[in-house]
This record gives sequence, structure tokens and C-alpha cells, in this order.
Amino acid sequence: MKPTIKLKSLLLLLVIIFTGSRTSVVAQTQNATDSALSDRIAALELQSNYSRTGDDHLLVIGLATFGWVSNKTTNTIDGVSTVSRSNSFPDADHFEFSPMFLWRHGTKFLMEFEPSFSNNGLGVNWADISYFAAPNLIIRAGYLVVPFGTYSKRLAAGWINKLTTDPMGISEMAPTDYGIEVEGGLPLGSMKMNYNFSLTNSNLLNNDGTLSSGSMGDVNSNKTFTGRLGILPLSNSSLELGVSGMFGKVGTPGTPFQNAKGTAYAFDLNYVNTISPLLVNIKAQYNIKNISDVNYISPVDSVTAYTFTNHSTAAFIQCSLRPTTADNFLHDMELAGRYTTYNTPSNSTWGSDQSSYTIGLSYWMSWRSALRLSYESYTGNSTASKALNAYTGKTLKNSWYIQFAIQL
Repeated sequence: MKPTIKLKSLLLLLVIIFTGSRTSVVAQTQNATDSALSDRIAALELQSNYSRTGDDHLLVIGLATFGWVSNKTTNTIDGVSTVSRSNSFPDADHFEFSPMFLWRHGTKFLMEFEPSFSNNGLGVNWADISYFAAPNLIIRAGYLVVPFGTYSKRLAAGWINKLTTDPMGISEMAPTDYGIEVEGGLPLGSMKMNYNFSLTNSNLLNNDGTLSSGSMGDVNSNKTFTGRLGILPLSNSSLELGVSGMFGKVGTPGTPFQNAKGTAYAFDLNYVNTISPLLVNIKAQYNIKNISDVNYISPVDSVTAYTFTNHSTAAFIQCSLRPTTADNFLHDMELAGRYTTYNTPSNSTWGSDQSSYTIGLSYWMSWRSALRLSYESYTGNSTASKALNAYTGKTLKNSWYIQFAIQL
């Protein structure tokens, strides 16, 4: 029996969610999209024609990433340099096996659960339930990725990311936490807009000034509000601009910094368009994070306090080119490059000015699997406090990666 038009519309919406965009169909439909994403949509639409009708459907998808890396690291401190070399198979820092279970109940409810096995052990990327309240409104609750920027929610999956590594500091500022969120999109004449807001358990300020999140309990009884607004100003939806904010108390009651607050902002850009003969794909994001000035206990002397300006920034810009109009093997090749900076607070125990550039070549073996070769050069200059014995000098690291990524 053929699905009804209503069911086809719902399945198309689920396809967009499955592929990682997790945003409104109205706001995100583009005339020019990544070819791999287009193929994925077409294949799942075809698959939907063979799906039986009914109130409940279970779909198992997922992703896997593994590979090989070779590193050469040079560290210089007080004029003395040391060189170390290492290699790893299957590139333990980027290995991931993540099945994803999606259960649809009726036409209104969708449950998502993605466990993940990586170098950090067995964990959960997200686990939530969505209610499709209206064509332009989805309500979600559970363990979810907060809507801060676009990288963590849309681009971090191994088969979507054009390069073998993630941009430094970008995902760290977009935690996964327990809470609720609403998202959707609206037409604005020839333009479109999308929105995504969440209310989650508060981030927690650690004894060294870093933040942690993801606790099922909320020890300071405060909540973190995160929101993102995006606009697609062009009629063909090839360009999207977004702005995000994250606000909330981060101090733990009974500690010297119980009244500390955290604020963060992100600005993102997404441009995808065919400029014959190439598919041009540009991504960029700039993050800013500030924490209230407080006194911390010295790790060297427990009776001494120290302070620093807890200000961090992270940014990346990435461009990839794919000759999609070619009628030979070049059609399946994609060249990508990225520049990243990540600056953490000076005079802390983890202060550093870091930058890297990465270049890579992908061969798309099919619409859902890619073999990648990448080179990355990293430079880190420690700005950590020498008085706290945290200064680590200058670090140069050159890495070669071979990686296979697949969307199942």
C-alpha cells in the first residue's frame, strides 16, 4: 500500500532530522545542497515507498569513523626543544561508532537515542523525545545538544564533516545537557528564518575556571538559557547567517564563586551554492565566552587565591570545492581547507593561544561513505601562569590523517 501524502510529508521531515540538520524543513530547504546530503534524501525517500503504514515505526541508522594518524610534536620551553613522534590505528582520538535509534509513534512523536563508543568509552550523544506540535514548531525534551552555533548540531558527524578533525574550541562551547527546547522556521517573503531555544541544567564552574555540564541534577538550582536565530536572506536559500547566545549562573552554592555568571555568544555562516563547474561549500563560526571575575584557590598553595580574566574565543572558517558537474572520477572528489583559532585565558592554569590550518581531500565512495586524507599543522603558545607551574612553552604539531567515515 502506498503511503498517504501526509505520511510522505512526515517522512521527508524525518529525513532532514536523520541527516543531522535537526532544523525546520521550511527554513532549511536549499536549492543547492551537499551532494551527499541530496543523495541521502533521495535514497530515504525511495525507501519510504516500501515502508508499511501504521502507528509505530523503528529505524536504526548511525555512523562510524576510523582511520590512522601520524604525529610529530615539537615542544620548546625555556629555549630547550623536545621532539616526539607517534602514530595510532584506528586514530583513537577520532574513532567513533554510533548507532542511532529512531522510533516514531503516530504522526506527532519521535524518540531519538544515539549511544556512542569512542576512545572515551561508551557514552550517549543525545537521547530525547520530540513532539511535532505544528508545521513550524517542534518541542523536544531530554538529553540534547544546546543550540549554540551550528557546528555541534549540524556538522560534527564524521561523514558530514569535510575534514578528519574538529575545529578547536567550537564544540566545547556547545555542551550536551538535560532540558527542553523548541525549534522551527518561518517564511519571510522571499527570505526564511529559523529559531531554536533551550532551557537546560546550568553549567558548573570548576575550581580552575573551566566549565562542565551534563549532570542530571542541578546543584545550583539555576538554568541555562541558550538560543539561536538564523536567517536565509536569499531566495534560493544558499546563504544562512546565525547568531546565538547562552546565559546563566555557573557557580555552585557554598563556594567562593557561587554568584558567578557565564555569558557566551556565537556568530555563524553557511553558504552552499553551485558555481559551475563547482559546488562551493563555506562554513564559519565565531564563539565568545565570558565568566565572572572570581578568586580561585591556588593549586600550588591552598591558602593563596589567584584570579584572571576568564575570557575565551574560538573561530574557524572552512571551504570545500567539489566538481559535481564532472562526468569522470573528479565528480567524487572534494577538496577542503580550514583555519582555526582558539584562545583561552592567560594567567590561568590552561591559558593558550592556539591556531591550526587543515587541508584535506575526500573521495566519495558512495553517497554515504567517504575516504579522506588530511594534513594539519598546529601551533600553541602557552599563556598559562608560570607562578602556578602551568606554563608549557610553545608547541608545534604536524599530523597526517587517513580516515574512513560512513553514514549507515
